[in-house]
Amino acid sequence: MLSILIPTYNYSITDLVEEIHAQITKINIPFEIRCYDDGSTDTAIITSNKNINNLERTSYYILNKNIGRSAVRNLLAKDAKFDWLLFLDADVLPKSSDFISKYLKTISETSQVIYGGILYSEEKPSQSHLLRWVYGSEREALSLLKRKEHNYISFLTLNFLINKNVFSLVSFNEDIPNLRHEDTLFSYNLRLKNVQIEHIENPTYHIGLEESSLFYKKSIESVDALYYFLNCGIIPRNYTKITRVFFNLKKYGFHYILAFIYILFKHYFKRNLLSGNPSLFIFDLCRLSYLCHLYTK
Repeated sequence: MLSILIPTYNYSITDLVEEIHAQITKINIPFEIRCYDDGSTDTAIITSNKNINNLERTSYYILNKNIGRSAVRNLLAKDAKFDWLLFLDADVLPKSSDFISKYLKTISETSQVIYGGILYSEEKPSQSHLLRWVYGSEREALSLLKRKEHNYISFLTLNFLINKNVFSLVSFNEDIPNLRHEDTLFSYNLRLKNVQIEHIENPTYHIGLEESSLFYKKSIESVDALYYFLNCGIIPRNYTKITRVFFNLKKYGFHYILAFIYILFKHYFKRNLLSGNPSLFIFDLCRLSYLCHLYTK
């Protein structure tokens, strides 16, 4: 019936797996929990995660080398036994004690992909982790109504259920550089194949907040990924908000001005985003002006 698939890298997943296992063993269905470690280097975390193997129908398998986020997810799906695949990121925890049963109750004969959503703690973290929390709370933790307004672009791959036959049609792209935006590309490919995404209220908390400096770095890398996608024709110009705005600016040559602004103010942008009061306006301007800069190099 259900294969629960959890990729991890240098992250302890024992709390997540124990919670998921406790929930699903109360339900009388065939299941498995597969956890693939993508070549972790932290021996203490590896030792802790190995305890997962003591749980019934649960396995923790360590890959010989790091193969990347897309490839490890595809491998999990390929090895899965059952028809329905529940993908969970390592750094999430279900909000409700009936998280699994809510997904199972939603499945119908026409279901293809079901997305439960994401939440962030209401408690403000320390300054060193503030940027990720501000961004996630404002841009990712969307209401069910908001997610349905933008059915594909609001879909994130950290907590979703997919039919295995559908996944065989639309898997994660392993040919792209291991940058960011693999979920953006995955959602676009779902749209291309006319695969329907059902949005439901069944969120997980994102508990693995990166330090602001790391999230800033990843955010810049995500722009590199978009630049690559656009140059290779992998996604259309209007698929994301940042690319829509960019090409409107480029039409009138205004992207040269933004590129100059990036060169002039990039250190100020970074200082604000790592501060105790990061601005999402600055965050957007930083990423947009950096994309403009890439197109004028």
